[in-house]
Amino acid sequence: MKEKPTGPISLPPQIVVKDLADMLGITPIEVIRDLINKHAIFASINQVVDYDKASLVAQDLGFEPSPIAAVENPAVRGERPLSANEAMMATRGEDDMVTIPPVVTIMGHVDHGKTSLLDTIRKTKVAAGEAGGITQHIGAYQVEVNGKKITFLDTPGHEAFTAMRARGAQVTHLAIIVIAADDGVMPQTREAIDHARAAKVPIIIALNKIDKANANPDRVKQQLAEIGLVIEEYGGDTVCVPISARRGEGIDELLDYILLVSEVQDIKANPNRLATGVIIEARLEKNSGATATVLVQQGTLKMGDNIVVGSISGKVRAMFNDRGKRIQKATPSTPVSILGLPEVPNAGDRLEVTSDERTAKQQAESESEKRKSEATPLGQVSLDTLYMQMQEGKVKELNVVIKSDVQGSLEAIKGSLSKLGEENLKVRLIREGIGNISETDIHLAAASKAIIIGFNVKADGAAASEAQREGVDIRYYNVIYKLIEDIQAALVGMLEPTFREVIDGHAEIMQTFKSGKTVIAGCRVLDGRITRGSQVRLMRKEEKVLDGKVASLRRGKDDVREVLTGYECGILLEDFNAYEVGDIIETYSQERVAPGA
Repeated sequence: MKEKPTGPISLPPQIVVKDLADMLGITPIEVIRDLINKHAIFASINQVVDYDKASLVAQDLGFEPSPIAAVENPAVRGERPLSANEAMMATRGEDDMVTIPPVVTIMGHVDHGKTSLLDTIRKTKVAAGEAGGITQHIGAYQVEVNGKKITFLDTPGHEAFTAMRARGAQVTHLAIIVIAADDGVMPQTREAIDHARAAKVPIIIALNKIDKANANPDRVKQQLAEIGLVIEEYGGDTVCVPISARRGEGIDELLDYILLVSEVQDIKANPNRLATGVIIEARLEKNSGATATVLVQQGTLKMGDNIVVGSISGKVRAMFNDRGKRIQKATPSTPVSILGLPEVPNAGDRLEVTSDERTAKQQAESESEKRKSEATPLGQVSLDTLYMQMQEGKVKELNVVIKSDVQGSLEAIKGSLSKLGEENLKVRLIREGIGNISETDIHLAAASKAIIIGFNVKADGAAASEAQREGVDIRYYNVIYKLIEDIQAALVGMLEPTFREVIDGHAEIMQTFKSGKTVIAGCRVLDGRITRGSQVRLMRKEEKVLDGKVASLRRGKDDVREVLTGYECGILLEDFNAYEVGDIIETYSQERVAPGA
């Protein structure tokens, strides 16, 4: 007879009866019999029992049970997904922490050489180390420098960077801002810098095209200093590396600086835990089905792992690295292409490995229900809800994007805002600019959970629509003290909701009818609709005669609730009889100003 194991044993908070039997080295029938006979607990072979019940069975067999903590992934803890650096800090106290490759995103203005830089690094560092080079594009790749790896996200541009941040998938440890030495700091350069700052990631400036005859590096350095990015040469702490992506000059030095800045960051993760990661991109392949590129952040992703990605659950059936080579496992900061999901996930969705298939399905179903119930974007901050969110501990700082018509007003607003706030809630300016509010401003605000202040400017049509869709709060002002008053009131929880007037319809009086002591106006609805009980203005030759209410609305002999454009009706206004043919009845209502409206 084989001796049954006894002694210390760690049990999870919940476990299936069959799995418990396997752990204890007995048959499921024996577990069920023990629960019924000794503890009057009825359970089937596939039933989940909690720790208390499982520990009773274990004690009966001579084990010394102890609970193991439920595996919680710090990267996905709480309502707000943590950034790459925050997730790293959340696990700092764990054992088995090891240094991992930094994840780098390259951003900058159009035509300043972002793609050229990525291509040059790929050709010189990747192809040299692997015969045959890249066989497939998976949206990210690794290079090896002096025996250390660096992971590059092959999605140049801050649009992709911000779109992922907006989904809570901040995976970057370091941002490289590419600036052309012959062109200088351009609008998109400033946007890229703002996005990197908002994401709180270190910045390295790659000064490209230094081989050009009209290159002027000093002018670029001066422009950077003017927007608050002081390079080391001028006594600041921002690294600036002159390069030529076309000629391959300065690339080695840039890679060395990436490793140096990463060492200062002390980027670590625990590979010995259930993996978590982020979907970089996903697509539907004709032959293999749903294919997703995952950047592993914590733990080690292995073949056969049960995974949940947003509202989808599945199993890792196949895994390929950035060279297209089939692999069995992926450690933190490794980009891999995986097969095994039943449908295509969204870029930015979080991937989490679970202990079993049942848990994966439960989590996916829970997330699916949660997404269905969310009619509006979650977690977005508005001035109306700021104090409440602050009290609940959801908000520690108010992020603000300011757009103004002139520089003088902008400076005055910045100066006033810097004096607001208190220890519990600070005002943080993440972007400022001159001109109308653009879609880029909306994307940054959505990703950073910021409000937008427009001073003597408006939002472009596309930007206004995007703001409404994303739930971004836009506030318009033309008086500075009113702006400051509102922000201060929001910080202390006193901000009153704002309303605006909406014109619902117009009706022209065609003739009048007397009915006893009352006079009824016979009208034709010109536009919109006239509703019983609505607020009205009676306009006579463009002058307001009355501000009142619709007391009665009739069509023929019937009382009706509303009359639409083109129809005739009889209108009786409250306490008013002095109608004249040609008068215009204008109905209006007050609606609360929604964020972004």
